[in-house]
Amino acid sequence: MKTTRVKAEVDSSNRVVGYIDERTGQEYGFPVIFGRKINPYSKGWIMNSQGALDILAEDKDIKGVTYRVLFKVCARVDFQNWVHLPIKEIGDELNIDKSQVSRNIKLLVQKGVLIRSEKIGRSYGYRLNPDFGWKGKVKNLDDYRREKEDEENQQKNKERYEKNLELVEVNKKDQLIMAIKKGEIDIDKYYQLMTKDQKIDDNK
Repeated sequence: MKTTRVKAEVDSSNRVVGYIDERTGQEYGFPVIFGRKINPYSKGWIMNSQGALDILAEDKDIKGVTYRVLFKVCARVDFQNWVHLPIKEIGDELNIDKSQVSRNIKLLVQKGVLIRSEKIGRSYGYRLNPDFGWKGKVKNLDDYRREKEDEENQQKNKERYEKNLELVEVNKKDQLIMAIKKGEIDIDKYYQLMTKDQKIDDNK
């Protein structure tokens, strides 16, 4: 079995300019050694909204440390956008005090980037607002958006209903005042009736 015998090729200044195969006379350049290729998606990935990036970039309250905390949060996001946020651990990884972590998480909640749920044990649960990014199936994101739209429509309908009730009450008051002015209502009897109704409500 033939073996390749490679020796260094030097110039007049005795500098290595390449390598040559002693058997075949074939010249080679310098070998290139590649380092280990890093897979940037080894921990998973999340979809991101470009509109959300605009919002974050233009918000003057969100600065350096807040961005670092946000990036660490995004790196920990699990499916359906739930994320566990151990304050001390995040502080150690970012080399910042845990009070800074807490303060910036609170800011992200105020800005609507994070959604805080009810307490789970001794700590709160958090979720990355799906309007800013999503980890999971697109179908589940569509379901979330439909649910959110339904909730918003229900809230609008409720506000519209309450507004109509207010208008009805205002209209009743206007009619009552007009009737009193015209002498169509006995004020003393009306007052006695209202006092009686109030006592009944108080006893309920």
